[in-house]
Amino acid sequence: MTSGNLMATGEGRVEIDHVSIRFTSRKGDYLALSETALTLEPGTFTALIGPSGCGKSTLLNALAGFVEPTGGQIRIDREPIAGPSSKVGVVFQQYALFPWFTALGNVKFALQRFKLPKKELEARAMAALAEVGLDTQADKYPGQLSGGMKQRVGIARTLAYEPKVLLMDEPFGALDAQTRRVMHDLLLRVWEKHRATVLFVTHDVDEALLLADRVHVMSRAPGSIIRSYDLTSPRPRAISREDPTLLDTREEIPRTAQTRSN
Repeated sequence: MTSGNLMATGEGRVEIDHVSIRFTSRKGDYLALSETALTLEPGTFTALIGPSGCGKSTLLNALAGFVEPTGGQIRIDREPIAGPSSKVGVVFQQYALFPWFTALGNVKFALQRFKLPKKELEARAMAALAEVGLDTQADKYPGQLSGGMKQRVGIARTLAYEPKVLLMDEPFGALDAQTRRVMHDLLLRVWEKHRATVLFVTHDVDEALLLADRVHVMSRAPGSIIRSYDLTSPRPRAISREDPTLLDTREEIPRTAQTRSN
């Protein structure tokens, strides 16, 4: 794997240009995401937080090319998103690993579309597993791995093809508190090396404050971004009396998130 800094090349700029999303159900059309405008600069780590059902995952799915906006446009490096793209990697809360493949096999499967020579494919997959500390577990099947290890495989599978943008939909929500802290450290270490542009969806205020450069708060459904916070405290962070700004932000976000969009 290369470890080039995407931020230095200006790659991974995301423009969400007045995007709205409607869905159709048996009860009729409904607005899932109110008009939203947002720019993610290359190499930044942004968290998106808000109440359940406010449209966080809907927006992320639109960025991934899984959902087509009803209005507006999403662009990555000025190119409109027209479907799933190798520029964009997605890590879900549910690990979505193939149980019949080993950890290595799952990562290799993600690389097959690039038609790499066999030796290069193997080397890139092993390098990705090594980066998340699982090179010694390469031959194990998902059923033999803990939840934290499964999510490491999911991250390795995505990193292996070096996306410019990394979308993460509550990736650590199913993990216990101790494992989650370990995964936070791992994610930041990998991000600082590769500097993909990260959009991280979470319900956990503390998680957002510990990880992100910027936190955007969404309103209740139909959601839109109603408040943004720039986080300037150096990493690693701790939410304690030593950082009163983080403490104040921690108290304010839940109140803000209960606001309805205009």
